[in-house]
Amino acid sequence: MGAVLKTRGFLSLPPKPTKAGSFLNPPQGLKLRFFASKRLVLNGLSLSYKRVPSEPEKPKILGVELVTLKKIIPLGLMFFCILFNYTILRDTKDVLVVTAKGSSAEIIPFLKTLVNLPMAVGFMLIYTKLTNVLSKQALFYTVIVPFIAFFGAFGFLLYPLSNFFHPESLSDKLLAVLGPRFHGPLAIVRIWSFCLFYVMAELWGSVVISVLFWGFANQITTVEEAKRFYPMFGLGANVALIFSGRTVKYFSNMRKSLGPGVDGWAISLRGMMSIVVLMGFTICFLYWWVNKYVPLPKRSRKKKEKPKIGTMESLKFLVSSPYIRDLATLVVAYGISINLVEVTWKSKLKAQFPSPNEYSSFMGDFSTCTGIATFTMMLLSQFIFDKYGWGVAATITPTVLLLTGVGFFSLLLFGGPLAPALAKFGMTPLLAAVYVGAMQNIFSKSAKYSLFDPCKEMAYIPLDEDTKVKGKAAIDVVCNPLGKSGGALIQQFMILTFGSLANSTPYLGGILLIIVFAWLSAAKSLDTQFTALRKEEEHEKEMERAAVKTPVVSEPESDSIAGGSLPNTESGDLTGSSSETSTKENI
Repeated sequence: MGAVLKTRGFLSLPPKPTKAGSFLNPPQGLKLRFFASKRLVLNGLSLSYKRVPSEPEKPKILGVELVTLKKIIPLGLMFFCILFNYTILRDTKDVLVVTAKGSSAEIIPFLKTLVNLPMAVGFMLIYTKLTNVLSKQALFYTVIVPFIAFFGAFGFLLYPLSNFFHPESLSDKLLAVLGPRFHGPLAIVRIWSFCLFYVMAELWGSVVISVLFWGFANQITTVEEAKRFYPMFGLGANVALIFSGRTVKYFSNMRKSLGPGVDGWAISLRGMMSIVVLMGFTICFLYWWVNKYVPLPKRSRKKKEKPKIGTMESLKFLVSSPYIRDLATLVVAYGISINLVEVTWKSKLKAQFPSPNEYSSFMGDFSTCTGIATFTMMLLSQFIFDKYGWGVAATITPTVLLLTGVGFFSLLLFGGPLAPALAKFGMTPLLAAVYVGAMQNIFSKSAKYSLFDPCKEMAYIPLDEDTKVKGKAAIDVVCNPLGKSGGALIQQFMILTFGSLANSTPYLGGILLIIVFAWLSAAKSLDTQFTALRKEEEHEKEMERAAVKTPVVSEPESDSIAGGSLPNTESGDLTGSSSETSTKENI
């Protein structure tokens, strides 16, 4: 019969053909009246129609939909609490194991390779199994509650009673038999509860931040919301870095003000672990509130039933995916690169500030400066994503780490000739290296928090649910410690080969260069795949939006209307517009 025209939510018909095949073309179109039963009759055909009301505008605050704010604000508060805890734990764990009796900085590489990596792999295996038997909410609480319980127990039970269950005499006997070269591994046995705290603090960053928080954020946000708000999550989180740095600084100064015979470190631990527990319960409350009051978005993805597969099959599936491999390369490359520079810097920091109080106080200032720098980068990150896209944002972090790393290693190699010039500013080459290394770490971490982490998490969103959940567990929990352990293994090999960390500095700089270029290559490959997945998802959404309900043609009515006139009904008139100005749709 021709096209059906949709005008202002109603149906209007083009000029009706006569029996001879000609058309009646009234200048203003046909004036139609519709039946209350939402059916009209024309030339013996019964047509059903449906009014399509315009979608009401959703309430907004400051240009942002209210339902979006109900997601973004709690997520920002969760990230604030998680990063507040992580900063306290990160600044405390090194001081705890390095300054303990019978231990030193040599313990850290062995901790990362012999303890941290196996525990991370074990957690990933357990987590993969739990994803098949627990709901998302039960999985979240099952993972985070043991962390909260451990840190509370450590501050109030494990540390005060550590002298009773640390095998110091056994460690001394083994050290006398094996020799001083085993001082690092034996220190793990000597202060095993402190080492457990160190590993749990490391896992807090891998598990709670990467797996739990970002997995939850990916679950309830869309790609459009992620592009706009993921970089902004770090604004609140890096305010947490500033405040937590001041907290560590306060407890460091408090230890110095206590009288003799008082274990200031025990008092500080109780205070800081109490804060960690309080923040942990706040995270749980925010997670519960979002799940109860915020609707989850509907994903545009192909529905495909996947059988449950075992752990080894999951690992084989992830390794076989180029997309996941590139993501893993980014995470491992960052871990190795930052470890190569950071451990070298910490060795210089220990030489400059041998006192635990001074060391901890400096780390408090370092965290505060990191928070300020990252806050500034967060303000710029949204402009970078909007202006240059995912690909450019993903390459900024390795570029920053490369440039600042070259400056740090150059100062270590050529600092001697600069000593007279540095003395005019009241600095020694060692102190200058400490400050330049601190700047390198601050800029690298700020680029990571503001650009690298959002880019990494955005890359998960287009993936199907099975790959997303198990891929995050494999990449964030295993690859992150693997990168750190890989950096530690490289440094151990260099020390054994060249005699000292200082003699290994030129070679470490060359290895850093190779790893960063591999990082940049993986980021470029991932950008191509991410863009293709996003185009496919956008195409599916366009197809969904294009699918509209159309009139249904039924059998001819016996009481057909002749001459094109329609009987009066309960509804009002509608004047159809001409075919030249109306939008045509097929019947």
